[in-house]
Amino acid sequence: MNRNVFKPALAALSLSVLLAACSKGPEGQAGGHGMGGPMPAMPVTAVTVQAKELPVVFDYTGQTVGSKEVEVRARVGGILEKRLYTEGAAVGAGQTLFELDDKPLKAQAAAAEADVATAQARAAQASREAARLKPLLADKAVSQQEYDNAVSNEQIAAASLLAAKARLQEINLNLGYTRVVAPVSGVVGRALKSEGSLVSQSDSLLATLVQLNPMYVGFGPSENEQSAIDRDVVAGTLKLPKGGAWSVEVRDVEGRVLARGGRLNFTDSRVSNQTGTVEMRAEVPNADGHLKAGQFVRVSLAGAVRPDAITVPQAAVIEGPQGKMVLVTGKDKDGKTIAMPRPVEVGEWARDESGARVWVIKKGLASGDQVILDNLTKLMMRPGAEIAPAAPSAQSAPAAAPAGK
Repeated sequence: MNRNVFKPALAALSLSVLLAACSKGPEGQAGGHGMGGPMPAMPVTAVTVQAKELPVVFDYTGQTVGSKEVEVRARVGGILEKRLYTEGAAVGAGQTLFELDDKPLKAQAAAAEADVATAQARAAQASREAARLKPLLADKAVSQQEYDNAVSNEQIAAASLLAAKARLQEINLNLGYTRVVAPVSGVVGRALKSEGSLVSQSDSLLATLVQLNPMYVGFGPSENEQSAIDRDVVAGTLKLPKGGAWSVEVRDVEGRVLARGGRLNFTDSRVSNQTGTVEMRAEVPNADGHLKAGQFVRVSLAGAVRPDAITVPQAAVIEGPQGKMVLVTGKDKDGKTIAMPRPVEVGEWARDESGARVWVIKKGLASGDQVILDNLTKLMMRPGAEIAPAAPSAQSAPAAAPAGK
C-alpha cells in the first residue's frame, strides 16, 4: 500500500489535536484564554478628581484704539506757512504743529488797537462833560434835558469802549490760533495739507493725533456667552471679581504678551443689534509702544473663580454617541476593575497649575472619581476588559495590581 495516501489524513488529525489543546484552559478546562493563561489587565493612567477653587480666564478677540483720537484743525483761515513736526512722530501736549500766515491778523489787531484808543478818548470826553453839567443843574444854569443827554452820551461812550476792547481781544485770540498746537500728547499722522495751501473754515483738518499710552482695547462677548456667565453667577458656580476689578492681559495673534496690568473701564448695558455682542473696553498701559492703533489682539480677563470646580485633562474627554463623556474606573459583578463610560457636561477650557489645558466639568463627575487618561480607544473596543490603573507619576513604573485584589 502507498504510504503517501495517509499523509493528508495524518496532517488533519494533528491540526485537530492542536486546536483542541488550545481551546482548554490552564487546568485542561474549555473556555480559557489560550496557551498562556488569562488575558492580563490593561495598564492605564488614571487621576482622581477633586473639587477645588479654579481661577477662570475669559479670552476674546479685540481691536486696539487710541485712548484719545483727536482731529488737529485750524481755528482760523489763512495760508499754511510751516509744518513743525515729523510725520508719525510723538509730540507733547501744547507743542506747535503748524503755523499760519499771521500778517493779516496783525494788521487787524493794529486797527483794533486804534479803535480802542479812539473809544477811550470819547469816553473820557463824555465823562468830563457829564461832570461839568452836574453842578450847573443844581444851580438851574442848564436844563434837566441837557444834563440827561450828557449822562447818556457818557454811557454810550463807555459801551463803545467795551465793544472796541472785545473786538481787539477777539483778533488777538485769532492771532494766537495761527499757531496750531497739539491738544494732547500722542503720535501725529501725516499732514493733510502742505505748506502754501489755503486753509479755510470749511476745510480746516490738518492732521490726526492719537494718544497711545494708555491704549484702549475694544472687545465683546456674544449675547450667548454673556448669558451663560450670568446664569453661572446666579447659580453660584462662578464668582466675578469684586467691584469689577478684572485683570487684563493683551496678546498678539501668536500668543506673545503685549501688555499687562490693564483694567476694564467700560461695559455697555445693551446688546449691539449689529454685532450681537456686549461692548466692553479695557485700558492697558503702552509705554513701550508695542501696541498700535487698529491692531487685532487677544484680550484675557482674569479675576473670576469657580468655587467648587472639577477639571479633567483635555485628552480625557471623548465624543460619544450621546455627546461628550469620560471613562472612569469601576467594578464589574465579579469585582474586577474595569472602565465605565460616564456622560459629562463640559464648560469652558481652563489651565491647571502646570499650564496644561483642562476641561471644566459642570455635570457628571464628583470628587473621588477616577478618570482614565489613556488607551481610551482600546477600552471602547473592549468593553468589560480588566484594567490596572496607575497614577500619572507612575507611568514609567511597573503596572500596579488591579484595585481591590
